[in-house]
Amino acid sequence: MRAFGDALKWLVTGSHWVGSEGIPVRTLQHAELSVVSIALAVVIAVPIGMYIGHTRRFQFLAVSTANLGRAVPSFGILVIAYVVVLKVASAFAFGFVPTVVALVLLAIPPILTNAYVGIQSVDPDMVEAARGMGMTEREVLTKLELPLAAPLIMAGVRTAAVTVVATATLAALIGGGGLGRFIIDGFSQGDTSMLVAGAILVAILAIITEVGFGFVERGVTPKTRSARREVSLLAPHPIVAS
Repeated sequence: MRAFGDALKWLVTGSHWVGSEGIPVRTLQHAELSVVSIALAVVIAVPIGMYIGHTRRFQFLAVSTANLGRAVPSFGILVIAYVVVLKVASAFAFGFVPTVVALVLLAIPPILTNAYVGIQSVDPDMVEAARGMGMTEREVLTKLELPLAAPLIMAGVRTAAVTVVATATLAALIGGGGLGRFIIDGFSQGDTSMLVAGAILVAILAIITEVGFGFVERGVTPKTRSARREVSLLAPHPIVAS
């Protein structure tokens, strides 16, 4: 409890909120790492997941990728990314670039898995009804399957985002910024107050991320319900003999 109290005192000290190494700057660095990584992961994983779920091809690849992402430790991914970037472009080997590469690789599995499972789980009868009405495969995917799968896809993005925010602290190990700087510097300097304060800040940012994406996920859910009703109206109705 004493360490926690000292950390709170450290957090409310005015000198820790100013300068290039202050809490606001480190928080923005951490947020930048996280946002860029999640955005890149979404751009990569969602289209691939949509294709796999719609065509039912390469499902083994998606499952293997998800399992591999869970098996490899975050620190291991960071080290591999650091070594690769160091050999390919040594000028970018420290800080931002290798950390983003590692975080993208870490974020892809849950997003890819939820994207392809969400698309694949759409009622086949609804899909066939849409095709029977003359909708193209692109229209079936974008106007039917994607809206219905949106909540599950967002759940995958939310999981990836929270994981990325928590793991972005490792950037400090290779000379990067972010809130992990407080943890690493606090550990190396024997400053428990700074270390615990850094952990508290990361936890707060992760909670904010979880809650924020939770609201987004809820926001897309009513739209998917509306889409279900619209598709049911479009589906052919049985003919009742008079």
